[in-house]
Amino acid sequence: MTESTDRLDSTKLNSVESASTNIADNKVPIAVSSTHQSIDSKTMNHTPKAMYVTSGNSITPKGKLDKMPKMVANGSRAFIWYLLAIMVLILDQWTKWLAQTTLAFNDPVPVIEPFLNWTLAYNYGAAFSFLADAGGWQKWFFSGLAFVMAIFLTVYLIKAPRAAKLLSMGLALMLGGAIGNLIDRLRIGKVVDFIHVHYADVWNYPIFNVADIGVCVGVALIIIDMIFLESKRNK
Repeated sequence: MTESTDRLDSTKLNSVESASTNIADNKVPIAVSSTHQSIDSKTMNHTPKAMYVTSGNSITPKGKLDKMPKMVANGSRAFIWYLLAIMVLILDQWTKWLAQTTLAFNDPVPVIEPFLNWTLAYNYGAAFSFLADAGGWQKWFFSGLAFVMAIFLTVYLIKAPRAAKLLSMGLALMLGGAIGNLIDRLRIGKVVDFIHVHYADVWNYPIFNVADIGVCVGVALIIIDMIFLESKRNK
């Protein structure tokens, strides 16, 4: 009887120990699951910030958007380039006055033989004497064209990017040259030319003036800026 009782007690003790072990084992996954839920909750509360900024149908990486250049216009600093245009204008008008007061019409004065002469000439048309014999209407046509161009260049110099110094220089040179020849057309109805580049009697370049130099150099600078520098500014 005693032996049987001892066996029964031993069986109960083993059952209690097994139940305790199972309960203890069940606590671990519950704790771990709670921890996982806590971690997942924190993860959900710290959602990564968007790396892309959308605008309309376009998507631009945020880092690239921050690095995009901000173009600042010349604004009031265009006054510097207006001074350059005025210098070209003054030089042009002064040299034309010298040519008219010291040179005889169509009488070459050698300067660097056999490449350069001072030769007073008049142009009633455009560059290279285009429409020179049109009958007089070309004076008002080219004067109006030069006037519109001067206004456009004046406004464009204000809006041109401040960093585009070569572009602004080209615009200023063109502006000074355009106004220089415009003054000639309105004052005497023709453009005064006196710079004669040639090679002996074999080759002669059309006679030109300082205003023409300003326009041609200005156009060249603008083209150089468009081809080589504009794309770099937009990166």
